[in-house]
Amino acid sequence: MEIAIVEDDTIIRESLAILINGTPGLTCISTFSTAEAAVKGLLENPPDIVLLDITLPGISGIDAMRKIRAENPDIDFLVLTIHEDREQVFQALCAGASGYLVKDTPSSEILESIYDCYRGGAPMSSKIARMVVNSFHVAPKVALTEREKEVLTFLCNGSTYKMIAASLFVSEGTVHFHIKNIYKKLEVNSKSEAVAKALTEKLV
Repeated sequence: MEIAIVEDDTIIRESLAILINGTPGLTCISTFSTAEAAVKGLLENPPDIVLLDITLPGISGIDAMRKIRAENPDIDFLVLTIHEDREQVFQALCAGASGYLVKDTPSSEILESIYDCYRGGAPMSSKIARMVVNSFHVAPKVALTEREKEVLTFLCNGSTYKMIAASLFVSEGTVHFHIKNIYKKLEVNSKSEAVAKALTEKLV
């Protein structure tokens, strides 16, 4: 199984490479310290699985993952990061991450997660898994108006406020008003949280 590593911390990057190359059946075929280098290198020489940090200099690991999966959806990404906040987790999962581990994960568990990912699993640190499970708990259906659903659909498709206003033939101020109401009803504070909740709860 061929593994690539995208990590800006030299010590962590080299330690992961040593761990992988010292494990029978696993080979680290490439390492990258920036997302820009990773996008180019991983598309030219795709591995089976990428161990990916999401906080990188330049573009983020999440943006890099979106770019790579748009051209090669067969590459699996296993996020390995310090971030445990809900917004980062759901951004990564919505971008196509197959698993999500925090950096204090023991080496043995990282290796198990790589094999699990290769077999089609979705390995996650226990705290992250609980967060994801809780997001699927049955809750009262959010009562969005038809216009709010339209605006939320545009947000999920990556449209800017200006693009939404032009598409709906309304002012940007009106779009801001609808989005403010959407955030309040969904109990979120950002576009990424709204999009993640809309997708996980199938609101659009």
